[in-house]
Amino acid sequence: MQRLFIAFFICLGFVLPATAQAWWQDDWHYRKQIAVDTTPQGAAINEALGRTALLVRLHTGNFTFDGVKEDGSDLRFVAADDKTVLNHQIESFDPLMGMALIWVDVPKVEGGQRQDIWMYYGNQKAPATGNGQLTFDPNYTALYHFDGANGTPAKDTTAYGNTAQSATGASIDGVIGRALQFSGQPLLLPGSPSLQHNAGSAFTFSAWLRLDQANGEQLVLARREGANSLLLGLNQGMAFVEIDGQRAVSTQPLNPGQWQHLALTAEGSKVSLYVNGREIASLPVSMPAFNSVMAIGADLSASAYLPFAGAMDELRLSKVARPAALLLADANSQGAESKLVAYGVDEEQSGYGFGSLGFLLNAVPLDAWVIIAVLVLMMFQSWVIMIRKNRMVSRVSAANEGFREQFAKVGTRLEMFADDQELAQRLQHSSLWRLYLVAVKEIRTRREQGADTSSVSAATIEAIRCSMDGVRTRENQALSSKLSTLSNAIAGGPYIGLLGTVLGIMVVFLGTAMAGDVNINAIAPGMAAALLATAMGLFVAIPALFGYNRLITRNKEVSADMRVFVDEFITRLAEMHGESQFSESAHRRGNHTNASVPA
Repeated sequence: MQRLFIAFFICLGFVLPATAQAWWQDDWHYRKQIAVDTTPQGAAINEALGRTALLVRLHTGNFTFDGVKEDGSDLRFVAADDKTVLNHQIESFDPLMGMALIWVDVPKVEGGQRQDIWMYYGNQKAPATGNGQLTFDPNYTALYHFDGANGTPAKDTTAYGNTAQSATGASIDGVIGRALQFSGQPLLLPGSPSLQHNAGSAFTFSAWLRLDQANGEQLVLARREGANSLLLGLNQGMAFVEIDGQRAVSTQPLNPGQWQHLALTAEGSKVSLYVNGREIASLPVSMPAFNSVMAIGADLSASAYLPFAGAMDELRLSKVARPAALLLADANSQGAESKLVAYGVDEEQSGYGFGSLGFLLNAVPLDAWVIIAVLVLMMFQSWVIMIRKNRMVSRVSAANEGFREQFAKVGTRLEMFADDQELAQRLQHSSLWRLYLVAVKEIRTRREQGADTSSVSAATIEAIRCSMDGVRTRENQALSSKLSTLSNAIAGGPYIGLLGTVLGIMVVFLGTAMAGDVNINAIAPGMAAALLATAMGLFVAIPALFGYNRLITRNKEVSADMRVFVDEFITRLAEMHGESQFSESAHRRGNHTNASVPA
């Protein structure tokens, strides 16, 4: 057993690698590695993105929420140099449900590279520092997460404060946290100085859309100023842009019921339309000037256009033309299948990382931990039983061997060692000794009751055998005691582990569905952690199986020794009985002969 534990800790030492990076500040006890991956294995983006607001989506599949403050105010994001603190904004943080959405300002994202940042947590005294005005670059003139309560106007995250003029629609679950479900009324954005547009100036509109019905011509954005007009909408599900009567229509429809990314950019004399980060249509015109209110989801003026029938999330307006690579990165990283962001291991301040094993253990949900705890108890119980039973059988076998050596000297004097106290002390663990004592006791009991033990009848021999068989049965019961616990561990351990795996997978799928992140990096840690319960069940059952078979074999050997000894003792007793009868018969025959011979 000692060797087993030593081997386990040696293997554990190879699993837990030391931390290679310096620690940012000692007040934070933990940190988590997060990678921005634009390589072909990640988001496959070759062009530089520049400054990017990166969505960090935490859930039970990649983060345990242990040690972090309930509101996430102790979260800090630090660049790979362990010095530069990155701005961030917490859109939502719910450790009870195991979900969080955080925007992190990464100053420079290169194409075709993988760069790391660190998320520090575990400082209960840390104040909140999240700020959306600093997280998103100042070229964003309006940005709406739609995370407010029902009946409240949509709030602008940027420093320009372009809060919607009125509340419209209902708050629902979106692709990123909450979204706005339109009900036929437009969302009006103010004609503020920051949202004014000069003729020929750059402009970007982007949002996540979920189209409910692809019927007619629906308006997503409408802005009119005298004879000038900008319309962005869907014609039978096909995205289109129309400027002063000139229209460009995509050939790629938006699928009803699915979240898809729609973007519009204007720069110089070109207006481009993007769906899921890919350009699908363009117009060779310049954007006109606008100072008016902007309507989202419907048209303010009476027209033949229908209001948008669906939901919208993460609406962004910019006074610059966002590059196509950034729009592609937004579509790839903010949606359900993000490949831009990869989550690594958690590390402690001690300087030693949790490593692969620690990352796996951190991903284990609470219900799986309960199952694993039960299996650990079963494991230790089965190991204790195997060790004790093995020692017991070893003592019995050794004592039986010693008794065999002594009994070989008995011959016909069956009661020779019954009163030897020194031998009794030495053979106290011998089951054969106890069989011997009960047989001698039966003989002496009959002698004390006046029976002639020099002549033992067949019935008396059978009675002594029955007494010895009773002791042998009790000895077999003692040898077999607790083995049912091992049998339960063999049969039940894998099933209990499978139960933990099923519950863990259910939690992973539920958390992933609620978080809206179904990429392999989100699912794999939780699935691996759930399978840990099954592995633990097998780890309980396999040693118990080998130990059980070994004990059964040794018990059979001891039981066979007892059976052989009973037969041997009864045979010797019968032999003495036969000799006694023969002596009496010979004596009678001798007396009869002497009486017949004359003096």
